Amino acid sequence: MGEYQHTIDDKNRLIIPSKFREGLGDKFVMTKGLDNCLFVYPLEEWEKLEQKLKALPFTKSDARAFVRFFFSGASECELDKQGRVLVPQVLKDHAQLKKDVVIIGVSSRVEVWSKEVWERYSQEAQQDYEAIAENLTDLNFDL
Repeated sequence: MGEYQHTIDDKNRLIIPSKFREGLGDKFVMTKGLDNCLFVYPLEEWEKLEQKLKALPFTKSDARAFVRFFFSGASECELDKQGRVLVPQVLKDHAQLKKDVVIIGVSSRVEVWSKEVWERYSQEAQQDYEAIAENLTDLNFDL
């Protein structure tokens, strides 16, 4: 949980907040996320997700496309002694990361956003927050 502001340096290194380091472990997986962000998973969560994605019907073109996109961007990462991770260029480009970055905790994963993209996404989502919550509660999901 939480939201943190950081910067990515000229060598594509990003400090992962100490609060998230413990949950991610020594090695973790970073991949292309949805909504132009990066998803970062502890290895245990990644393995669970990988099993679910393997179960998708490969005869469906949408399933093949999603799995290709998701796995092609995946990279096993580890932190250096300063708590930084090297963000692969393909992932940096996908998330439009420049200098200012927002790192958020979302249940079993961490998301990395361009500050500009996150602010735009947040403003749009906040306008619909109550309607989204109402739709979720229609699915027997209590907040």
